[in-house]
Formats: sequence, structure tokens, C-alpha cells
Amino acid sequence: QVQLVEAGGGPVQAGGSLRLSCAASGRTAGSTMGWVRQAPGKEREFVAAIGSGGGATYYADSVKVRFTISRDNAKNTMYLQMNSLKPEDAAVYYCASRTPWGSGQPVAVSSSYAYWGQGTQVTVSS
Repeated sequence: QVQLVEAGGGPVQAGGSLRLSCAASGRTAGSTMGWVRQAPGKEREFVAAIGSGGGATYYADSVKVRFTISRDNAKNTMYLQMNSLKPEDAAVYYCASRTPWGSGQPVAVSSSYAYWGQGTQVTVSS
């Protein structure tokens, strides 16, 4: 079992920055982790993923360059640095964990993630 707890969401003005964190516990060794977001009335949208060692990353086109995913395995924590935020980035952001990179479905497939946090709300005002 894996437990994931997000933090760091909140209100921010367009153009601003936020840093989300995801504290993991349980069987996380070797896991690929990712961020998925969901805006009201919309489907879940993959944001970014990072491999177990931190060397492999993948981003949705909509956040590429503006967002940076990272992880500190010594602290069992993953981060999402979000810069130049836009109103369309407003959503509940979920931390998720899955099987290792390269196994099963592509990391950008949200349904491939087996474990999920409770989510943290990001609000971006224009």
C-alpha cells in the first residue's frame, strides 16, 4: 500500500508561482510518480511524471517549460514547481503513484496510476 498526501495549493494571481509537495509512505521504491489535475466539469488531465530515480520526466504540452517536477527520495517527497500560472491551470491537483517507468501503459495515462492522494486546490485569479 502507498499513502500520498499533497500540500502547497492555494490562491495565486496569474503569472505567479506555487510549489506543490507530495509526501509518500508505504511501498514507493521503484515507483513512477506523477501529478494529475482536474478542473470543475472537466476530465482528469495528466500534468507531469517522474521516474523512480528522478532522471526521467515527462510533461503535458500545456505545462511544459512552466512547470518542473522533482523528487527527493531521501524524504519520500515529490514536488511540482509551477511558474507563470494561468487561470486555466486552476484545478485540484492530485499526486499519484504507479508501476515503474516503461512497464504497462505510458506514464501520461492517468488511469495507469494505482495510488492517489486526496488532492490540493490551486486557484488562479486573472
